[in-house]
Amino acid sequence: MKILKTLFIIALAAGLLNAADAKKITVDGSTTVGPIAKAFAEFYMKQHPGVNITVSESGSGNGAKSLINGSCQVATMSRIMKQNEYEAAVHSEVLPISHVVALDGIAMIVHPGNPVKALTMEQIKSVYTGKIKNWNQLGGPNVPIVIISRDTNSGTYETFETRVMKGEKIVKNCEYVGSSGAIRQRVQSTQAALGYVGIGFIDNTIKALPVNTVLPSPETVKNGSYPIARPLYMYTSDYPKMGSDLYLFVNLYLTKKGQEIIEEPGFIPVTNY
Repeated sequence: MKILKTLFIIALAAGLLNAADAKKITVDGSTTVGPIAKAFAEFYMKQHPGVNITVSESGSGNGAKSLINGSCQVATMSRIMKQNEYEAAVHSEVLPISHVVALDGIAMIVHPGNPVKALTMEQIKSVYTGKIKNWNQLGGPNVPIVIISRDTNSGTYETFETRVMKGEKIVKNCEYVGSSGAIRQRVQSTQAALGYVGIGFIDNTIKALPVNTVLPSPETVKNGSYPIARPLYMYTSDYPKMGSDLYLFVNLYLTKKGQEIIEEPGFIPVTNY
């Protein structure tokens, strides 16, 4: 019995040592970049069984905060860091380094049963400011528009605010949700809804509308013809040590396999092989 107890204690100690020795990378931030980060993590952990990578999706703003306070090694963001975030980082002796891992377009989506065929940038802004209230003003049925937006902590929201709203305030009756997936679900179930998501979230359960006559697609984002597009980022504190797991993980986007992972959900690689 004593021998069994001794063996158990030795095994437990060995397990604790192995757990302590296990390499960990914590990722937090954008729900848009989340699918890329999760796929990168899954692939990397298969190739490197001793590495544990966890990915959370709390929004771009929270990703920046997590990097600054040291609770993550990688902040995923669908927008560039703000000046006040850089200042907070420097104050905490963190040097944010951006890695542009992919490109994305923000698609305006409606229920598949909505007959409206296209929108202009001006029409979108007029809907979100409340100047246009009914789908019949856009060639649709006589029903009020249900306006859906990402929450204000989202990088997708901030891109939409910058590129589309251009400083004008969103109407008070707008409904805010916490992720691009949640917007898609809301539009799936609501025939009068209008929302916006990254093009990686487009599927056959919703309809993506052309904006200024251009459909959102990898090709139109890459050639610059689609008007609502942005880069997607992974931020690290300082440049990772070359050859380290962190370095290899955040630079997966530069490899052929990384490009395939980015393309699979509909995002656009920044490299071509």
